[in-house]
Amino acid sequence: MSTNIPSTPARLDFAHPPRIAIVVSRFNENVTHGLRDGAVAWLGEHDIALRAEDILYAPGAYELPLLAQTLARTGRYDGVVCLGCVIKGDTAHFEFISLGATIGLQQAALSTEVPIAFGVLTTYTDEQAVIRSRDDVHNKGREAVAACVESIALLHKIRGC
Repeated sequence: MSTNIPSTPARLDFAHPPRIAIVVSRFNENVTHGLRDGAVAWLGEHDIALRAEDILYAPGAYELPLLAQTLARTGRYDGVVCLGCVIKGDTAHFEFISLGATIGLQQAALSTEVPIAFGVLTTYTDEQAVIRSRDDVHNKGREAVAACVESIALLHKIRGC
């Protein structure tokens, strides 16, 4: 397992702070709420405001793509962060949900041209999921929101905004 996590650029220049939506899967809440808390903490550390109405809850990871795409198309958000957790069980369900969420979020980002961050854990065990959602610098919610904000900044630069 790699621990070489790219750092976020020290300075993210925006004419105005980006508005971010966070969509959190309610399935495996003990994990997804940790991801949410990590994302919210990262935004606070970077002086990016988050309104209460910008955090939404989805039934599960499979529903994230449609919700993210719809949020991106409203024009209210500069980026959408999707947080979920799919833990392998005894059936193929894990593979279908993981693949559906992955491809769906990628397609939503490409079709809307709005950064949609993939913060969906796909782990083999509960323990692996818990480790990735702890309140520390390795929290994958932190990483997802950092990737989203960095992508927004880079798109602004490319587009000349």
